[in-house]
Amino acid sequence: MTSVEIYTTRYCPYCHWAKQLLERKGVVFREIDVTADRQMRQQMIERSKGGTTVPQIFIGATHVGGCDDLYALDDAGKLDPLFEAGQEQPA
Repeated sequence: MTSVEIYTTRYCPYCHWAKQLLERKGVVFREIDVTADRQMRQQMIERSKGGTTVPQIFIGATHVGGCDDLYALDDAGKLDPLFEAGQEQPA
């Protein structure tokens, strides 16, 4: 299964909703809390090519985006194939 990383803050409802979707799907993910870590937040912004809001979600090397993007992929039936096949970009 492809690695999944999610940049979050402690009090972000969108972060919690994104993590809940991943957990419901049985996806193991690495959570990177940027609440009080300016260096990690800067890494998130650079890695997401300017994304300053949380969550920022990566499946493998692919930047999925935020919570709404994650749910949109799921609604379109394109999320599970990313996990299963290890694809590097959403179709």
